[in-house]
Amino acid sequence: MRDSLPTDLPPSTIDHRRVLAWWLLGVAVMVAVMVSLGGVTRLTGSGLSMAQWNPHHILPPMTHQEWQDAFAQYRQTPEYRLVNNGMDLAGYQGIFWLEYIHRLWGRLIGVAFAVPLAFFAWRRMIPTGWGWPLVGLLALGGAQGGLGWLMVASGLVDRPEVSHFRLAAHLLLALLILSALIVGACTLLRVRVHHNRLGLRVALGVAALALCTMAWGALVAGLDAGRIHNTFPLMSGALWPAEARAPLLNAVESPAAVQYVHRVLALTTWASLTLLALWSWRSQGPRALVLAGAWAWVQAALGVATLLHGAPVALAAAHQGGAVVLLSLLCWGLASLRR
Repeated sequence: MRDSLPTDLPPSTIDHRRVLAWWLLGVAVMVAVMVSLGGVTRLTGSGLSMAQWNPHHILPPMTHQEWQDAFAQYRQTPEYRLVNNGMDLAGYQGIFWLEYIHRLWGRLIGVAFAVPLAFFAWRRMIPTGWGWPLVGLLALGGAQGGLGWLMVASGLVDRPEVSHFRLAAHLLLALLILSALIVGACTLLRVRVHHNRLGLRVALGVAALALCTMAWGALVAGLDAGRIHNTFPLMSGALWPAEARAPLLNAVESPAAVQYVHRVLALTTWASLTLLALWSWRSQGPRALVLAGAWAWVQAALGVATLLHGAPVALAAAHQGGAVVLLSLLCWGLASLRR
């Protein structure tokens, strides 16, 4: 990323843009950590340990009685009755802390965004045209918290698993917020721009394809579809297994069909990113797109390894984190191709 702010701007304006850009990048890093925390929370079975949503509460249970009250609430959930029946208080505390840190980190992101935003507005440091978009990002962050609770609530009623549709929506909104933060920061820093209208359109299409692949990855995670057909490139010896050939609706409902669609999308994204990187390298385009194409190979290798090993926590978390890295590189590349 090369800073090339025009010299005709007043020095104070240039300094303000830099401060705002690095603030947005800092929040983007926090969001990336949040996405990774969310993945680990789900993989370790910690996501349903807090049976209430109290956004105004920050401290965890502090006394033995408070722990007993929280544990009593958990014992009323389907997860305790059907999965963790007989768990003692120590076991509950073991799954509680990761979900607590995940929620606390989300609130810290809100503070890290809202407080500096208010300060920058008070000091009139926000460039013209940026105020309402930044307020909109703040609102999206609040909506993300509400969507996260709706996701958790879906696993507290009848069965001990959240809706895979809400899980995918929760992840996609987080990725969209992350994308807006990165593109905004790159725009403020005025990264080196390669004016290429066709390249921008192609890169936008590939980015949309990558987001679609990540959405189906969330459906795979929500349905635990990564723990079946653990072979590659064929699915248990078949190019297209019979259980994945049902009606189109099964592409979002059947674990086998969801995994099949994710495989097809992932391979298409990998090939598209590779071609886009070759184009960018040969035409001296954005280096970020070259890096994105290279990272696509790493991400594909992580995905295959995760599948072959039955989605263990470490590999699955690394695969989700790799998706965040890939999206970040694509956003940097898109900002470099803007008009």
